[in-house]
This record gives sequence, C-alpha cells and structure tokens, in this order.
Amino acid sequence: MQQRSGRQAGARPGEPWALEPPPDRGRLDLLSLMPLLAIVALLALVGAAVWIAGRSETEQLRTKLATDALWVEQTLRFQLSVDEDMLARLALDEAGGTPAAVLEARARSHIAANPEILSIVWHDGAGRIRRAVPGPAETSADDALATQLLRIGPRARPAYALMDGQTVTMGLRPQGAEGVITATVSLPLMLERHIPWWIAEQYAVWLLDGSGAVRASRSRGTPGADSPSHTISFDPPIPGAALRITSYEGGAPFTRAFLPAAIAGLAAFAVLALLALYRNGKRRRAVELRLNEEMAFRRSMEESLTVGLRAKDHAGRVLYANSAFCKLVGWSAADLVGRDQPMPYWAPDRLDETLRRQRILAEGGDVPQSFETRFRRSDGREIDVQVYEAPLIDAKGMHRGWMGSIIDITEARRAARHAREQEESLARTGRLVTLGEMASTLAHELNQPLAAIASYAAGAANLLAQGRADPVLLASALSKLSHQADRAGQIIRRIQDLVRKREPRFTTLDLASVVRETAGFLSSDARARGVRIALDLSPVAPVLADRILLEQLLINLMRNGIEAMGEGGRGDALTVSLRAEPGGAVIEVADRGPGIAPEVADRLFDAFTSTKAEGMGIGLNICRTIVEMHRGRLTHRPRDGGGTVFRVALPAAAEEGVAAE
Repeated sequence: MQQRSGRQAGARPGEPWALEPPPDRGRLDLLSLMPLLAIVALLALVGAAVWIAGRSETEQLRTKLATDALWVEQTLRFQLSVDEDMLARLALDEAGGTPAAVLEARARSHIAANPEILSIVWHDGAGRIRRAVPGPAETSADDALATQLLRIGPRARPAYALMDGQTVTMGLRPQGAEGVITATVSLPLMLERHIPWWIAEQYAVWLLDGSGAVRASRSRGTPGADSPSHTISFDPPIPGAALRITSYEGGAPFTRAFLPAAIAGLAAFAVLALLALYRNGKRRRAVELRLNEEMAFRRSMEESLTVGLRAKDHAGRVLYANSAFCKLVGWSAADLVGRDQPMPYWAPDRLDETLRRQRILAEGGDVPQSFETRFRRSDGREIDVQVYEAPLIDAKGMHRGWMGSIIDITEARRAARHAREQEESLARTGRLVTLGEMASTLAHELNQPLAAIASYAAGAANLLAQGRADPVLLASALSKLSHQADRAGQIIRRIQDLVRKREPRFTTLDLASVVRETAGFLSSDARARGVRIALDLSPVAPVLADRILLEQLLINLMRNGIEAMGEGGRGDALTVSLRAEPGGAVIEVADRGPGIAPEVADRLFDAFTSTKAEGMGIGLNICRTIVEMHRGRLTHRPRDGGGTVFRVALPAAAEEGVAAE
C-alpha cells in the first residue's frame, strides 16, 4: 500500500511528505494543563484589567470633576463681571450728568434681568443714601462699604465687602465722582440662576467663606462621605470665598459592577473548562476513528480515479503516483516514486522539450500551467496527453512542488482530426450551395432591371418603326436604359459582396429620395396589377447606408405587397410611409393582401420559406441580411383591416457612423 500511495516509510525527516518520528510517550501532556494555565492567565489578566479600569475611571472622574468645577467658577465670575460692568456704567452715567430717573430705570432693568441683584444704592459724599432701587437698603454692608470707599478714594473697578450672611455687596467710586454706588447680590439666587441643571444633577455646589462655613449652596441631596470633591478659590472677586463641588457618585461604578461579574464569570469558566477537557478526550478518540475512516475513503477515491495524478518536487523527483497514472504509462509506483528525471515515460524525441518545460515550470513560481505532450508507455506505444500542473502546497502553506493531472487525449485527437475532415467536406458542399444561391439571387434580382431594359428598348424600337424618332425621346430612353444596365451590374456586384461577406459601401443618404425613386421604378408594374402606390413621407434624419442595397430591400418588400394585392387583396393602395423615431428612421410598407398564415409567420425570414406558390423563398431572407448589415431591424405584423405591414428601423447617420467605423 505504501508503494501505491507514493510514500516511503524509510524517508528521511525533512524530505517532502516524509513521516515525522512518533512523539515521546513519556513527555508531559501539555494539552491537559492548558485549561489550568488558561485559568491562571485569565485570573491575572482580569485582575490587571479591573485594577487598570478602576484606576482609569477614577482618574477620569477626578478630571471631569475638576473641569466642571472650573466651568462653574468661570460662569459665576462672568456673571459678577456683568454686574460690575453695570455698576460702572451707572456711576459713569451719573458723573456725566444723566438724569436720576434714567439711572433708576436702567438699574431696575438690570435687576429685572438679573434677580440675584437685590438692590442698587447711591450715596453722597458724606456716605448718606440719596436714592435706592428698588427701595431703601436693608443691610448695613452698603453703608460700611460706602464709608470705606469714601475714605480710600476713587477706584477703576468695584470693590467687594465681606460676605454678610447670604449676601455680598460691591461698590464703586469712579474718578471725579463725589458719591459712591453700591449693589447687593444674593448668593443663593446667583447659584440657582447661573448653575445649569445638568451640573446640579451630578454635583452639589457650595460657596464657602474664609472659615469654611457654607454661605450658599445648590444641591439635590447630600453626597456620600467617600464622594470625590474639588475646591477652588473664589477670591477675588469675593474676599475669602471658595467654591466646593462634590460628586454624588461614591466611587468608580465600573469597578463596583465589574468585580462581582468577573468573579462569577471566572468560576463558570473553570467549571466549563473541566467539562470541556473531559469532552475533548472523548471527542478526540471519536475523531481519530473518523480520521482513519476518511483516510481509507480518500485513498479509495484516489485509486478509483480515471485521471492520472502525479506529484513531484521542485527538482522533478516523483513523490506520488496513483494507480490511474501507473496504468496510463505502464509503470508501477515503485518504479516511479523517488526517481529523478528523465522519467522512463518521456518520449525520446521530445526529451529536450520536456526538460526545457521542467525548467520553465520550476522558474515560473506557484502559477498553474497546462500543456499537451506525448508519453511513451513501457510497451513502447506513444500516447498524447494533456497535463495540468498546479502548485503543491503543504499544510504550512509552503510551495513544495507540483501536482499534475494527466488525461489521455489520444482518442480525442483522433476524433478531432476526423471532425476537421468532415468540416472541410461540409465547407466544399457549402460553397456549391452558395453558387446555387447566387445563381437564384441573380435570376430573382435582375428581373426588375432587365424588364426595364427590355421595356425601354421596345419603346425606342417602336418610335423608330413609326418614324417618330424624336432625338430627345430617344436620348431619354437610351439614358434610362443605360441607367438600368448600370444598375443591373451594381446588383450583380452587390450580390457578389453578399456572397463573399464583404462590407457594403456606406454613404449618407436621404431616405425620402430613395423611397420616391423606388416607387417610381415600380409604378408601371403596380398599375398593371391594379395597385396604386401611396407615399406618406415625413422629414427624417439622413442615414449611413448603401443606396443599391436599400433599393433592393424596398423593391423586394414593395413588389411582394403588389403581388399579394394583385392575387386578391382588400384594397387598391400600397402605402409606403417614412417617419422619424428617437435615434433613427422607420420605413413601413403596408399592403392589403391576404396576410401571412400563423404557421409561416415565425419562420418568414428563413431561407427557402415563401408564401407564394412559385416563390423561391430567398427574397425576405436577403432583405433581413441587408437590414442587419445596416445595423437595423426588420419586423412584420398584421395590418388592421387585413394585410401585412413590414417595418424597417434604421439608425441615424450620426449614431450608425460610429458603429460603422
């Protein structure tokens, strides 16, 4: 079996596909320790992660607390600076001579917009109250601050007194003024109005004096004893004041929530690891059994293949050969596996070619390749084979050599040669049929110009016989006769082009002139059959077409309609219409003949299909060929009231010219 599979039991370790030495049974089974090692490592990682996460969250809380405290401090400072600016404007306006009523109105307006301002008081040079808004001052801090400012002298910015209960007073004596203006601010109202709700939901905010006593606060409850807190000085502007902001959260919520869950998870993991270890041993024995069965099954499939399989390394040495390959070349696996090139099945007359191909294969990288060559069997008979070489990739993803799939194509080549001989025979027969079609086409297409030539010749002879040989009439008849003769020659050349499948000669044409000329050519034939040709021509864009081929197309369609109406139609007018459509033009030839039978309609344009008793069945086939040469479309449909409508759609010259180029 080792010879059939292409593996040698005595191969050295490190060689491609060599068997590795069995493991030492006394070595410690690391697989059984893996769950314990995983648990220990996971405990360490979880502990470190909890510590780092808790520390990080605590630092983030402290940073956020400090940032929010600074925001609150800046907000309150800004509001007090607004009040200071208001006080400075009132003092300057008074010094500038603004009436008292205007000053009081401005003061009331500011108090209405900023309710934390309880009162604004004006003092004279002796410290007495001259006026107050909204009424008399209720605190002694106004008088004390006014007296102090009168003693100190003028200032550029307002000065603050010490906090008096839950209020603080600011005052200003500007340069050149005799009196002092003071304002009393409610600290609780200031915190209530200017600390937003989202700050109050997260923190308790206190305003402290120099002794640490709370003078004002905004909170929704009492924070815990271990809640983080941050204190920031609020002096200036208020002497001895400080802001304290305390979070309602007692610690890192992540740590409190995660630690119990982590412990429970580790315990569950330990139990699951033990169960997994037990199930792993059970599954391992079952998998080993299935592996042996799969290996036997795959070996059976390899030996049952009819395609030869051969593996070789980069040096060309055979590593594996299945039984189909051995039968193909007539050599056993023992004769081939491990053998260096040249191989015994290589054809001697192709030895150099085979060696060159092996070098190209080795230098070409891991790219699949396919080629045909010839092998010589052990009995000396040569066979043609198709070889598909694919990269041989091992379990580690390394390119170790090439895996070849070899198919015997000797019989296929013999059948291909026979098929080529049959095709050549059919081609000769086809050329004979083409000659017959060309002769029939000549007879069919030349009937019109030859009939016209005969008609013009007979007319000229009659004129000469009657002695009325008018030179003008004779010149006109002979000119038309010459034109029809030229036209017959052009028809022959075009039919030859069709047979030889040469490209037609395209020029820009006016479809209306082509339709009129064709109708005039057939008018005498139509009158003889009692049919009138009615034209309905609308302006259309020029088309890129061969004039002779279009005339042949219209003659065939209009003549078929005339003949159908002459055999017993329902009217006397053959209608030829021309109209524009998006991207091109449409010609419709509508007759009042008996129509087309349903059993013939689907194959009407096929060769040798005709609805006329003596028709050859090639006219409409030629018409379709002409329309397809012009990249158009030829269709037909029944006409309302009886008859048939043939529709020719042709692209405009601008679009068709691009395709023709």
